Amino acid sequence: MARLGTIAPDGRPRLVPVCYAVSGGAMVVAVDEKPKRGGRLARLRDIARDPRVTLLVDRYEDDWTRLAWLRIEGRAAVLERGAGHPAGLEALRARYSQYGEMGLEALPLIVVTPERVVGWRWGGDAGT
Repeated sequence: MARLGTIAPDGRPRLVPVCYAVSGGAMVVAVDEKPKRGGRLARLRDIARDPRVTLLVDRYEDDWTRLAWLRIEGRAAVLERGAGHPAGLEALRARYSQYGEMGLEALPLIVVTPERVVGWRWGGDAGT
Protein backbone atom coordinates (compact mmCIF):
# COMPACT_ATOMS: atom_id res chain seq x y z
CA MET A 1 0.00 0.00 0.00
CA ALA A 2 1.07 3.56 -0.65
CA ARG A 3 -0.34 7.06 -0.32
CA LEU A 4 -0.92 9.14 -3.44
CA GLY A 5 -0.60 12.88 -2.97
CA THR A 6 -2.24 15.26 -5.43
CA ILE A 7 -2.77 19.02 -5.33
CA ALA A 8 -6.33 20.18 -4.54
CA PRO A 9 -7.74 23.25 -6.35
CA ASP A 10 -6.92 25.50 -3.37
CA GLY A 11 -3.29 24.26 -3.31
CA ARG A 12 -3.65 21.94 -0.32
CA PRO A 13 -2.07 18.50 -0.56
CA ARG A 14 -4.65 15.73 -0.85
CA LEU A 15 -3.61 12.19 0.20
CA VAL A 16 -5.37 8.92 -0.42
CA PRO A 17 -4.21 5.33 0.21
CA VAL A 18 -3.76 3.37 -3.03
CA CYS A 19 -2.64 0.02 -4.35
CA TYR A 20 0.26 0.29 -6.80
CA ALA A 21 2.71 -1.68 -8.91
CA VAL A 22 5.82 -0.94 -10.94
CA SER A 23 5.56 -1.34 -14.70
CA GLY A 24 8.21 -0.34 -17.21
CA GLY A 25 9.81 2.30 -15.01
CA ALA A 26 6.46 3.85 -14.06
CA MET A 27 4.22 3.39 -11.04
CA VAL A 28 0.66 2.35 -11.87
CA VAL A 29 -2.33 2.92 -9.61
CA ALA A 30 -5.69 1.34 -10.38
CA VAL A 31 -9.04 2.97 -9.84
CA ASP A 32 -10.62 -0.32 -8.88
CA GLU A 33 -14.10 -1.59 -8.05
CA LYS A 34 -13.87 -1.02 -4.29
CA PRO A 35 -16.84 1.11 -3.14
CA LYS A 36 -16.43 4.82 -3.84
CA ARG A 37 -18.73 7.78 -3.25
CA GLY A 38 -19.62 8.14 -6.92
CA GLY A 39 -18.82 10.72 -9.55
CA ARG A 40 -15.34 11.49 -10.85
CA LEU A 41 -12.78 10.97 -8.09
CA ALA A 42 -11.01 14.05 -6.71
CA ARG A 43 -7.59 12.49 -7.41
CA LEU A 44 -8.47 12.20 -11.12
CA ARG A 45 -9.71 15.80 -11.26
CA ASP A 46 -6.58 16.96 -9.43
CA ILE A 47 -4.27 15.18 -11.89
CA ALA A 48 -6.16 16.61 -14.89
CA ARG A 49 -5.62 20.11 -13.48
CA ASP A 50 -2.05 19.62 -12.19
CA PRO A 51 -0.18 16.39 -12.98
CA ARG A 52 2.42 16.82 -10.21
CA VAL A 53 2.02 14.00 -7.68
CA THR A 54 3.86 12.22 -4.91
CA LEU A 55 3.61 8.53 -4.11
CA LEU A 56 4.78 7.62 -0.59
CA VAL A 57 5.50 3.97 0.18
CA ASP A 58 6.50 3.03 3.70
CA ARG A 59 7.33 -0.03 5.73
CA TYR A 60 6.44 -0.01 9.41
CA GLU A 61 7.44 -2.78 11.78
CA ASP A 62 7.56 -3.05 15.55
CA ASP A 63 11.28 -3.70 15.08
CA TRP A 64 12.27 -0.12 14.25
CA THR A 65 15.52 -1.25 12.67
CA ARG A 66 13.32 -2.39 9.75
CA LEU A 67 11.63 1.00 9.20
CA ALA A 68 11.87 2.47 5.68
CA TRP A 69 10.09 4.80 3.29
CA LEU A 70 10.34 5.81 -0.35
CA ARG A 71 8.91 9.01 -1.82
CA ILE A 72 8.39 9.11 -5.58
CA GLU A 73 7.77 12.59 -6.98
CA GLY A 74 6.66 12.81 -10.57
CA ARG A 75 3.97 13.52 -13.10
CA ALA A 76 0.83 11.50 -13.46
CA ALA A 77 -1.37 10.78 -16.42
CA VAL A 78 -4.82 9.22 -16.28
CA LEU A 79 -5.65 6.59 -18.86
CA GLU A 80 -9.44 6.51 -19.03
CA ARG A 81 -9.30 2.77 -19.63
CA GLY A 82 -6.76 0.48 -18.02
CA ALA A 83 -6.77 -1.53 -21.25
CA GLY A 84 -4.41 1.16 -22.57
CA HIS A 85 -1.63 -0.20 -20.32
CA PRO A 86 -1.90 -4.01 -20.29
CA ALA A 87 1.56 -4.44 -18.70
CA GLY A 88 0.45 -2.18 -15.84
CA LEU A 89 -2.68 -4.24 -15.26
CA GLU A 90 -0.63 -7.43 -15.34
CA ALA A 91 1.74 -5.99 -12.71
CA LEU A 92 -1.17 -4.93 -10.49
CA ARG A 93 -2.82 -8.35 -10.77
CA ALA A 94 0.47 -10.08 -9.96
CA ARG A 95 0.78 -7.96 -6.81
CA TYR A 96 -2.87 -8.06 -5.63
CA SER A 97 -4.85 -11.27 -6.05
CA GLN A 98 -8.09 -9.32 -5.46
CA TYR A 99 -7.61 -7.66 -8.87
CA GLY A 100 -7.87 -11.03 -10.64
CA GLU A 101 -11.66 -10.84 -10.80
CA MET A 102 -12.02 -7.07 -11.33
CA GLY A 103 -12.68 -5.51 -14.73
CA LEU A 104 -9.77 -3.08 -14.52
CA GLU A 105 -9.56 -2.81 -18.32
CA ALA A 106 -12.68 -0.61 -18.37
CA LEU A 107 -11.64 1.59 -15.42
CA PRO A 108 -9.21 4.53 -15.21
CA LEU A 109 -5.54 3.83 -14.53
CA ILE A 110 -3.10 6.37 -13.11
CA VAL A 111 0.44 6.17 -14.49
CA VAL A 112 3.12 8.04 -12.51
CA THR A 113 6.41 8.81 -14.25
CA PRO A 114 9.05 9.36 -11.55
CA GLU A 115 11.14 12.54 -11.71
CA ARG A 116 12.73 12.35 -8.25
CA VAL A 117 12.99 9.49 -5.77
CA VAL A 118 14.00 9.99 -2.14
CA GLY A 119 14.17 7.28 0.47
CA TRP A 120 15.18 6.51 4.01
CA ARG A 121 15.79 3.38 6.01
CA TRP A 122 16.99 2.72 9.52
CA GLY A 123 20.75 2.86 9.62
CA GLY A 124 21.21 4.95 6.52
CA ASP A 125 19.82 6.80 3.56
CA ALA A 126 17.95 4.53 1.13
CA GLY A 127 19.02 6.77 -1.75
CA THR A 128 17.92 9.82 -3.67
